[in-house]
Amino acid sequence: MGRGKIEIRRIDNSTSRQVTFSKRRKGLIKKAKELTILCDAQVGLVIFSSTGKLYEYSNTSMKSVIERYNTSKEEHQQLLNPNSEAKFWQREAEVLRHQLQTLQGNHRQMMGEQLSGLSVKNLQDLENQLEMSVRCIRMKKEQILTEEIQELNQKGNSIHQENLELYKKVNLLRQENTQLYKKVYGTSEMAATSRDAFNPYGFHTSEDPQELIQLQLSQPEQDTYETSGSASK
Repeated sequence: MGRGKIEIRRIDNSTSRQVTFSKRRKGLIKKAKELTILCDAQVGLVIFSSTGKLYEYSNTSMKSVIERYNTSKEEHQQLLNPNSEAKFWQREAEVLRHQLQTLQGNHRQMMGEQLSGLSVKNLQDLENQLEMSVRCIRMKKEQILTEEIQELNQKGNSIHQENLELYKKVNLLRQENTQLYKKVYGTSEMAATSRDAFNPYGFHTSEDPQELIQLQLSQPEQDTYETSGSASK
């Protein structure tokens, strides 16, 4: 059979009352510890016995728990009271306005404005901060340029490989054409004649794939004209 239900009322016997207090206090502290571990909760437990003895438990600091409790209680009361809520938001707006003014002043000083009220130490701190910012910007710029150079080198290597592949294909086609000429004309002289026929403009293909083709523009010939003054003389 199960244990019978115990009536919840004050225990008259002082000895039994003290034993029950000790057992229930230990069980309550055990449950508080389990709650903090299982649910990651911040728990603060304060117990005063009938004789005035203090028992407490907190997973962090009892002072921080009490401060958090007081702050949450004040905010809750402010939310319940419309006038207090309005004052709360006014204070928040004032704090944000002050932060905005401070940031704007720092930005002007970074731009070299409104420096008259600064001391030598403040100016040195501002100079160090600017130098650190410039150093970070240069490092970022160098990183970006390095990445771009690496990307261009990779593209150049890929283009070079493509040129080598094309050069190999050209050589294969040239060899096939040479063999075809030999079969058709029978002699190398006839093959040279046929090659000239197939290359009427006299283009020359370089054997070296690394050789660069340089083009130059010829200068136009200057025609001499007699001036009107010299002609009249």
